[in-house]
Amino acid sequence: MGEILADIVEEAARLILPYWRSDLTVIRKADESPVTEADQRGEALILQLLARHFPDIPVVSEEDSAENGVPTDAAGRFFLVDPLDGTKAFVRGDPNFTVNIGLIENGRSVAGAVCAPVTMETWFTTEAGTLKRRGGEAAAPVRVRPWPKGEAVALVSHTMKDETAQKLQAEYGFDLRQPMDSSIKLCRIAEGAADIYPRHGPTMEWDTAAGQAVLEGAGGRFETPDGSPFLYGKAEAGFRNGWFVARGG
Repeated sequence: MGEILADIVEEAARLILPYWRSDLTVIRKADESPVTEADQRGEALILQLLARHFPDIPVVSEEDSAENGVPTDAAGRFFLVDPLDGTKAFVRGDPNFTVNIGLIENGRSVAGAVCAPVTMETWFTTEAGTLKRRGGEAAAPVRVRPWPKGEAVALVSHTMKDETAQKLQAEYGFDLRQPMDSSIKLCRIAEGAADIYPRHGPTMEWDTAAGQAVLEGAGGRFETPDGSPFLYGKAEAGFRNGWFVARGG
């Protein structure tokens, strides 16, 4: 399944990319988060392709949920779709935004694909682990790296205050921090370019499901701060996530 999901996120990425750094209208949703035509058209394409390949698997997607309300009956096996994670970065003209599809089974993220449209890097899960491909290159395995003592890198939000970052550094023991948007943070940890992403703040399930599958397929961990499993399908909470910590080796 992972390779089919990779094909789908890449097709959506090619659709979205021409909107980047263009004269794009930004609309504010009810929660004041931004949405653009790129988000909407990307989601429409993904939903069409998922229906073609996996007609029996329901889908929970960001823009449909924003427009029509979150489903109340998501359970068992379903897809979580974020057609453009990092819309704020996209609107600013920054390159770190992604297209995401994650598969949930019984509350756990079990498969997924993430594509970064600007570089056309794609990470996706297989039975043998996580693979990465770029453009027309052949896919190759990726793996988290061991914790590099004295040089551990944390990926954090651009908007994180220095005081907050210092508290996280004291709690998790990393040495360096790098600001970065979107689920690409999870993919960078998966490929051994960084070590930890502590998130003590709000996210939605479609923000994290695909990246979690990619990270865990590469040997990483994605847990609540107390080490409990991170679960999906929280319809009663509007598909909002609690805090989490993503780690490499």
